[in-house]
Formats: sequence, C-alpha cells, structure tokens
Amino acid sequence: MINASACGVIDACRKHRDRIGRLYAGRDGIVGALTEDLIDVGRESAATLRDLRHTPAGAFGSARYKLKDLERDLPKYQRLIDVFRAHDIGYFFYNGGNDSMDTALKLSQLGSELGYPVACIGIPKTVDNDLPVTDCCPGFGSVAKYVAVSTLEASLDVASMARTSTRVFILEVMGRHAGWIAAAGGLAARRAGDPPHLILFPEIAFDRERFLARVKETVEQKGYCVIVASEGTQDAGGKFLADMGTRDAFGHVQLGGVAPTLATMIKQAHGYKYHWALADYLQRSARHIASKVDAEQAYAVGRAAVEFALAGKNAVLPVIRRKSSKPYRWDIASVAISAVANREKKVPREFITADGFGITPACRRYLEPLIGGEAYPPYENGIPRYAALKGVRVRKRLKTGFKV
Repeated sequence: MINASACGVIDACRKHRDRIGRLYAGRDGIVGALTEDLIDVGRESAATLRDLRHTPAGAFGSARYKLKDLERDLPKYQRLIDVFRAHDIGYFFYNGGNDSMDTALKLSQLGSELGYPVACIGIPKTVDNDLPVTDCCPGFGSVAKYVAVSTLEASLDVASMARTSTRVFILEVMGRHAGWIAAAGGLAARRAGDPPHLILFPEIAFDRERFLARVKETVEQKGYCVIVASEGTQDAGGKFLADMGTRDAFGHVQLGGVAPTLATMIKQAHGYKYHWALADYLQRSARHIASKVDAEQAYAVGRAAVEFALAGKNAVLPVIRRKSSKPYRWDIASVAISAVANREKKVPREFITADGFGITPACRRYLEPLIGGEAYPPYENGIPRYAALKGVRVRKRLKTGFKV
C-alpha cells in the first residue's frame, strides 16, 4: 500500500499547488534522496498517477538502508539537508516503519540546527503492523487478508489428500518480533477446530515437545494438521528457530526459513509426509486480493500527511484511530514521531489463546474489520493493469556526488 499512500500525497499536493509547487520522489527511497537521484512526479500522466492507487510494491523504488544515529551518520543527514536546500524542498514525507520514523525525527531536528528547517512528516507503513499508537498500519490489512485466504484454501487442499498423502502443511509468514500476520491466519477458522490448528507467534516461546505433541494429537484427531508460523518464532532463550547466523542491512538477524526447520522436526519425530510454503514477497505484493479498508486507510494517511505539513506541523505522522469495531469506524489523528520511532507493538497476550497456539475472540474482533471489503485493480486481458512510471530524473544541482 506504499503506492496508495503516495497517491494520497500526490493528490493532496496537487490540490495545494499554490503552496506546494514541484513534487519530487526519491528514486529507491532514502537512497535517491542521498544521491540526489530525484524523480519529477509532475512529468507523469494523470492516468499513471491514478493507477498508483491500486499498484503493488514501490513504484518509485524502495531501499533497505538505515541511517544510524546523528553522531555516526552525521554526514549523511547533512547531505540530505544539502539536497533539500539545492532543490528548495521544504516538506519531506517519509513512508516507512520504525527505523524510517527514527530517520525522519532526526532529520527534522538537524534541519533546524543547520538553519534550513524542513517539515518532516512520517507516513506509517509496515506490513508487520508493529508500529505503536496507530490502530493498524497501512499494508497490514491486505497482507492479513491474503494470509487468511491462503490458509483457508491450502487447508481445503491438504484435507482432500490427507488420507493417502500430505498430513502436515506449514505456511511461513512475515513477522520478526510481532506475530500480527501469523495471527491473521487464524481468521481462516470459522468454527472451533477448523484450521489453522496451530499458530506460532514470536511472543510465545517455542516448546519443541509441546509443539510435536500437539501436531501428533491433531493428526490423530483430524487426519491432518495445518500450521501458520511466524518467521520470528523463537525459543525460551530468545533464539530464532531459523537464525542463519548473519545480519541484514538494518542489523537484524537474518532469518533462514522456520517452515523447513519445523517440517524436518515433524518428519524426524512422527514420520508424517509434509509440505511447506513460504508466503514471502507474495503476501505483501498481492494487490489483487487487497482489503478495501486497507486501501482506503493507506490513501487517507497520505493525504493527511500533506494537510499536517501545510498546517505547520513537523515531526509528526498521521495515525489511524479506531472509533468502533462493529461497524468499523475510524479517523485520522496526528502524533509525534518520537512516540513511534524505534518502538514495537507486539500481539498482546489476551489476543493469544491460553495454550499459545491460537487467537482469542478479542483478537478476531480486532482483525476482522481490517480485512473488510474488496479493492480489485482493473484488469486487461485477464491480468491486472498496474502503473508504469516514466521516472524522469530531476537535473542535479550539487557539484559533489554521494555514494551509499
């Protein structure tokens, strides 16, 4: 839903042309801003920009690139201010999660110190749904819908063949420290005993013996067992089951696949035939099965970000406030970025069943409204029509380049 939020920003900026002027996008996110590789959004057609609202992924590009604290990465923050100054940029909208919000906060502070104040407005985005304060994060509702539907459909397939073939199916989903996406798999169950039969959360310490016993019990009772496992499943000592021993660009432990780890464990203990699937990028780019609620919220926070900037706010981000669950009603408020930066919202214990393997009615009440409605993209010859940007570069004005 990054593009839906971008569309909200663009539409709001066009509404206020007299105050905004030109609108640029950093190619590949913050990397483009650092290297002065900017895209002139005004050179895109109106039709292309409309199509952004239903296009998956990041149409302007994105990056796994973290700016550290001001002391260690001061030249990079200064470089951003130099780029902004060179192009007369007064508003900086940063769409991202915990780390991105931290960057926006530091940049807003440094701009004032360097005599070039920039209104830095965060826009919440993380499919993990782990940003605090906001009721949910744009992007999560659609991932939750994809995982719930995939769990349901795969369960039907496994049930149909369990007598003579696959007995155990494991779906691995994203979620390093927070199990919101795994919890969404629980929405596939309409009645007690329906799959998924086990959900593994990062918030609940993995107990090998309890897990294997429950798998065996389920297969003996149901004939098969469906598991939704968060990639961040970890033991009582905090060690990830799928720890590869390496780290990514953000300094996070690189996870190497909890599903095959669990499958091997089950095979060795019980000998069951298994199959596992990794939702991976599919879960966050499946725009064809997006939540209507999610699409509307993603667009709304983009528009709100611009309105907040024009109202003179700085170092804030729009958040979603739940006013009621049935019917689901929400609005947009602003909070200080400092309330969100580098903080995580985990699945509360009351959302997880006592045995640690399922979701409670309270969790279902929270999740169900977020996957509500359908927001199908337009189709041409059976394939979705997505935006294809020209990506016209803005002429560079700084004499010195910058490598990342």
